Amino acid sequence: MRIVYRAESLIDAHLVKDALDRADIPAFVSGEYLTGAVGNLPALDYVAVQVPEASFAIAEGVVRGVERQLADARQAMDELGDDPDAPAFVYA
Repeated sequence: MRIVYRAESLIDAHLVKDALDRADIPAFVSGEYLTGAVGNLPALDYVAVQVPEASFAIAEGVVRGVERQLADARQAMDELGDDPDAPAFVYA
């Protein structure tokens, strides 16, 4: 197994894993149970997504796509946070 993605959070790791699963690339989230041991510290260097060596090159492309989507979503959230007239998110 080879690390294809080092996650900023457990959620990011599972988003990447799910994208890889949809691309029929087997993936494993390593270190997800370590996050409880480190408390509120960032998950970086603790949580990673691994794939088989044979799938690594294809997996890199999938991961880059997810990283772009995450960056776009974070930028959109940052922009909404600065706008007092932006619609609020309501959870039901």
